[in-house]
Amino acid sequence: MTRAKFFRKTFTPDALGKLFPKDRADRFFEALLGDAQEGAYDIRLVFKDAGNNRLDFEFHLTPRPGRCLRCNLTYGLPDVFSRHPVIDIQGLVGAIDHLMDGNGRCSGWSVGRVREVRSDLHCIPLTIAYV
Repeated sequence: MTRAKFFRKTFTPDALGKLFPKDRADRFFEALLGDAQEGAYDIRLVFKDAGNNRLDFEFHLTPRPGRCLRCNLTYGLPDVFSRHPVIDIQGLVGAIDHLMDGNGRCSGWSVGRVREVRSDLHCIPLTIAYV
């Protein structure tokens, strides 16, 4: 099996939902704002692609019922996500490394800038380098 096929088969929505469960957004808002109900959006981790010794994921932000995504709510998030202990990107990368099961080792990561896809979907890229 090629690495690309292995990655598509490994990083399924179900597998990523276990690595980054839906309740993590509630825990994030509880820590950030003191109340999970104050959170304006849900966060989901999505696998996008693999190539050139990198894995491309995205955090998808979607508004909660009765809420909306505004640029001023999301544009500062890459820095926050990079260091927030509830989001725990370092731990997430460690779990992804474990799932790679000998098909490479994670060697670094970076968080990109927020991209507004639609008014109800903002994406934050997470790129993981591997060797």
